[in-house]
Amino acid sequence: MVYRTRLSPLLARALAPTGALFTVIALWTGAAWGKPTWGAWWVWDARLTSELILLFLYLGYLGVASAIEDPERADAAGAIVLLAGVVNVPIIYFSVQWWSTLHQGATIRMDAAPSMTHTMLAGMLLMTLACWAYTLAVCLLRTRCLIRERAAEEQL
Repeated sequence: MVYRTRLSPLLARALAPTGALFTVIALWTGAAWGKPTWGAWWVWDARLTSELILLFLYLGYLGVASAIEDPERADAAGAIVLLAGVVNVPIIYFSVQWWSTLHQGATIRMDAAPSMTHTMLAGMLLMTLACWAYTLAVCLLRTRCLIRERAAEEQL
């Protein structure tokens, strides 16, 4: 919205489905982990609730971007939804510190050694790298498709 670049809305459209997918995976695996740990599939914990709000924002963005036929208007309306999502991300991160929640604080911090075993740390870092690589690859492929779609629409 601020710089009005042509690529920014395309990147947002390309990243949103993957972000929504990873949010669903986080909520689902969290519920599967929470059942034996807390005794419930879902609790209205600050982190869980703010993560659910993030999923609704992703779905809202995808819905708004798809519902409006004019690409420029769709990009502008989607950008407004994305701003709410940008505000929500720090709320998710700091929710454990701001409110009394069931979730523990950060396990990996910049000012202290990790409080998990090296095997778990290596596995987590490997999977983090794999998720970032997947996201980058899918984003670039989807952005290329969106650029081609927009170019074809402009030629009509």
